[in-house]
Formats: sequence, structure tokens, C-alpha cells
Amino acid sequence: MATALHRRHTDPDVAEAVLDRLTEVGLVDDRAFAVAWVESRRLRKGLSVRALRAELTRRGVAREILDDVLAGTDPDEELAAAVALVRHKARTMTALAPEVRRRRLTGALARRGFTAEICRRALAEIDEPGIDEPGIDWSASDPGGG
Repeated sequence: MATALHRRHTDPDVAEAVLDRLTEVGLVDDRAFAVAWVESRRLRKGLSVRALRAELTRRGVAREILDDVLAGTDPDEELAAAVALVRHKARTMTALAPEVRRRRLTGALARRGFTAEICRRALAEIDEPGIDEPGIDWSASDPGGG
């Protein structure tokens, strides 16, 4: 909000007084905003902790608040989000060659901020026969890859 007020050429003393008052009455709460943002974006977009941190940083949330809010994130939840994304997207790519499909799935995970290790583990989940398409050997392609 401070940035928005500054862009509108609000007098700095007035802006500070307004922000102080809004904070005092509970209308400006970066921690509550960060918690709600993380819940919403993880649920709707399946974003990684790294992507969530970047988004909230761009929105001006303090590092201490980010560290606190994101500290409670379960690594298994992040893997589950990556696996759900891979399974969802893989269904739309059945006509593609396995190496193309794997590359595109890896790209989709990377764009959402997942680490190479999470990408590898999520892709391994659909390597199991019966989950996706039995008989596809994805192990020949590079899980981090190009």
C-alpha cells in the first residue's frame, strides 16, 4: 500500500498516518495476507514454495513474515502438488512422444518454481505402470532436461 500511495504522489506524512491507522485497526496485516495468498495460490495454481516466496516478495511482504509463513509448508505437500500437476497435464499429452511429453511436463513444473529434485520425483510417480500409460519407459529421457 505504501508503494501505491507513493505512486499517487501522496504526501509522505499523510501516507504514513493512513498506513499506521489502517494497521492499528487491523485492515493492513501482511502476515494474514501472506497466509491467505499461500493457501490460495497453492490450491488454485499448485505453486512451489520458491514461486510463492517470489510472488510475495514482489508484493512487498517482509522477509521475516515470508520465512515464518512458508516455514510451515510441508515438503510432502509440495511433492503432492507437483504430482497432481504432472498427472493432470500428462492426460492431455497422450499423443506426444514420451521424450517430448517428459520435457513439457518438466517445463510446466519448472515454471511453477519446483526444484529439479521435485520434478524428478513427480515424474517418477507417473513412471509406475497403471498410473498413466503402462509400458512407457520415461527413464531414457533426462528428468531435468531440455
